[in-house]
Amino acid sequence: MVKGIIGKKVGMTQLFDENGKVIPVTVIEAGPCTVVQKKTVESDGYQAVQLGFGEVSAKKVNKAAAGHFKKANVAPKKTLREFRLEDVSAMNVGDVLKADVFAAGDKVDVVGVSKGKGYQGVIKRYGQHRLRESHGTGPVARHAGSNGSTSTPARVFPGKRLPGHMGFVRVTVQNLTVVKVDTENNLIAVKGAVPGSKGTIVTLANSVKA
Repeated sequence: MVKGIIGKKVGMTQLFDENGKVIPVTVIEAGPCTVVQKKTVESDGYQAVQLGFGEVSAKKVNKAAAGHFKKANVAPKKTLREFRLEDVSAMNVGDVLKADVFAAGDKVDVVGVSKGKGYQGVIKRYGQHRLRESHGTGPVARHAGSNGSTSTPARVFPGKRLPGHMGFVRVTVQNLTVVKVDTENNLIAVKGAVPGSKGTIVTLANSVKA
């Protein structure tokens, strides 16, 4: 069965396995998530559930969202995400999902928003080389270099690597292993790094490759 949950990145730490080997893990506060909407083939053409995570004041919710939560008879949620599942018959609006939907050893794909790094040059953004400063380089050692051509084609081709905004994009890290699940505190420890800074909202779902 395909499983999914919304969580919040807490930070990184390390755990030890039975052989004493260090495992770097990212701790994610996963759930509790409430089923806000259930989509079926008959009504929507596909099967999915919409989960809500995090409390928010009713005063901070617009009319459209307030009506959506009122129809489901659930308290307003800060974050909504949809998960396509193979079978939603066992789930109903109002059900609560917790960290125990996953178990140690499961393979998951984690989706988050990477850290924003602002406006960056080509060296930091793409790993390009500096110019040689042996003679006559001037104050442009870290610049991108020549861009266009002559009268043909008289333009810069799309996709050329140039300075610009770096980071703050949706990133999916695939095939991470769940190392430990703390059901009491709704925490999931995932081996390896997860995109985003502390407090970033992430989603966990079954790995599409495993």
